[in-house]
Amino acid sequence: MTDQTTAATATPERRSGFARHYPLLLLTLAYTSSHVDRGIINILMPSIKETFQVSDTLLGLLGGLVFAVFYATLGVPIAMWADRGNRRNIIALAVTVWSGMTAACGMAGTFGQLALARIGVGIGEAGSSPPSHSMISDMYPKEQRSTAMAVYSVGVYAGAMIGLVVGGYVVQHYGWRATFLVVGLPGLIIAALVRFTMAEPPRGHIDGLPVAALGASPNAPATSLLKVYLVGLWKVFVHLWSTRSARHIIIGLTLVSFVGYGGLIFGPSFFARSLGLNMSEIGLIFGLTAGFVGGSGAVIGGYLADRLSRKDMRWNAWVIAVAKIVGMPLFIIFYMSSDLTIMIPVYIVSSVLGAFYLGPSFAMIQSLTPPHMRALASAVMLFVLNFIALGFGPLTVGLLSDALEPTFGVESLRWALFFTSFIGVWAAVHYYWAGQTYQADIEKLKQQAA
Repeated sequence: MTDQTTAATATPERRSGFARHYPLLLLTLAYTSSHVDRGIINILMPSIKETFQVSDTLLGLLGGLVFAVFYATLGVPIAMWADRGNRRNIIALAVTVWSGMTAACGMAGTFGQLALARIGVGIGEAGSSPPSHSMISDMYPKEQRSTAMAVYSVGVYAGAMIGLVVGGYVVQHYGWRATFLVVGLPGLIIAALVRFTMAEPPRGHIDGLPVAALGASPNAPATSLLKVYLVGLWKVFVHLWSTRSARHIIIGLTLVSFVGYGGLIFGPSFFARSLGLNMSEIGLIFGLTAGFVGGSGAVIGGYLADRLSRKDMRWNAWVIAVAKIVGMPLFIIFYMSSDLTIMIPVYIVSSVLGAFYLGPSFAMIQSLTPPHMRALASAVMLFVLNFIALGFGPLTVGLLSDALEPTFGVESLRWALFFTSFIGVWAAVHYYWAGQTYQADIEKLKQQAA
């Protein structure tokens, strides 16, 4: 069944209330599942380190680059497929793959086998976000898009919360292998819900933008299709790079995520080593904080961006720049303390501010891109973000921690996380520059479409 035939019942004007927002809620649930399965490794690292006797550098590779290379790279061809095929079916297939491979992690007998299973998780998750971003952009107008993307982004924090709370309890009582099975298998239910209860929205309808011709029939020879795909990919790269605000958004998003992934993956290990907490305590205290507070911050950031941008569109990006500058002193206080009565309140406030960036960043990239390029534009953005941020953020923290261990001993991880946190100021500068040209770039896209 093609996009055109399934789209007939999905026109936004024909829906209201829960029916209109159900697809967004279901996509958010799928995104939550992806971050549970992606992030569960974080709470399990101390146990995996003990089982396989590996260094922080190898743990950084497992949590970052091993996953990111396949996740980022395969996102591009899958997004090309999504810009031409049925996005709902692609997402359902992706959820099935990453859920099954997460469960397979629990059966790994060696560190190498675990790494291979994590590659499988990355392959599955490559098919989720680009088509989801594209679908959400076809369900909500640009005036509501930051909020909608922020709601979708709650999946990052809800997934982190579930991974930390459930993972912390299960690993404490049943071991890390059982934890992978517990969090992986429920994703198969979500995959079925996506496939059988959600419809495909029409492309470009809600923005009043025409959808360009695809350039080749899906039944064309493989060489013709490959040429169309490569030309399309090049056009998206050129479009994003030549659009000044899009270029700065992607750079800023990558820098913020570089810090975030390093802290997310090594955070539980930091709390265990420097504060002496067990995995259940870490999961309960910081999982609930990250989930509820971070999720709230994502929604607040999206709402503020939509609200403030009604009068001045530059605030779509400037909201993030301000949050990053205000949050930097909180990082300093957090990593300089070992008193939970100080660290937890600071962590709460910094988590709210730290989550502002997701919804507006995703929404701005979609709003700056023609409808027929949106899934691929999202994939290109995620390729840069994940290859650099997820691939090298945790690895950098691990390398720094190992390098600083002779000087700082058990506190080497604290200092590694502290030093990398200053990259957030660099990110704020790019979001400020993005805001300066955002409105002009939106007008330029409208003129090109006309």
